[in-house]
Amino acid sequence: MNPEYFLTRHTVREFSAKEVTPELIDGIVEAAVHAPTTGNMQLYSIIVTRDPAILARLHPAHFNQPAAVNAPLIVTFCADFNRFEHWCRLSRASAGFGNFQSFMSAVIDTVAVTQQFATIAELSGLGTCYLGTATYNAPMIAEALNLPQRVVPVASLAVGFPLDDASKGPTHRLPVEAVMHRERYSDYSDEAIARSYGPIERMPENRHFVEENGKETLAQVFTDVRYPRAANEQFSKLYYDFIAKAGFPFPG
Repeated sequence: MNPEYFLTRHTVREFSAKEVTPELIDGIVEAAVHAPTTGNMQLYSIIVTRDPAILARLHPAHFNQPAAVNAPLIVTFCADFNRFEHWCRLSRASAGFGNFQSFMSAVIDTVAVTQQFATIAELSGLGTCYLGTATYNAPMIAEALNLPQRVVPVASLAVGFPLDDASKGPTHRLPVEAVMHRERYSDYSDEAIARSYGPIERMPENRHFVEENGKETLAQVFTDVRYPRAANEQFSKLYYDFIAKAGFPFPG
């Protein structure tokens, strides 16, 4: 196994004008759908959007972030029981999938195929950027993409050929000891947390984030600026209500 690709891969947020052909995307999707899936049900749908008019409706749903606006394609990955239940109805099978367990099965399937798509796309010379906002503004995305009941956006990727990758370095991540546990979960000491997060806190760009936001620590940038409680709760309710409206009413 050659891990070099995984050790050096990085997110791309600027894309060239080079055409991403339908044939290239079709081949990537054909390979991606061989990702692991729950009971071989493939509980997802993949929506490839390149129409400028539809992209213009998706951009505000993704807060007009540069990666979304600059990309020639936005690929939206949805948890989808609509197709499977339709098959069940045609086959005179009584479906019972409007519940939390079924929704999570579809989410797991969707995440697996999303990452497989991203890996294959990058190995094919494309750049990708996960748009975390897919779950923030699900109602807007659903309207733009005409999503029916039992179909819920889970992840979106901005996709295109990188504009200029020459200066890009590997993405910084926590050390293995911070995320891997042997045999059983071992809770973290203060010292272990400091070892894990210290190098990231000392990175010049992160020290700059702390200073420009008037904070004392990098953690405060995350809790007070990037992901404050009020915003988390607002978008959580928006997504929770949309999931219920889409046909997955979770027990209270």
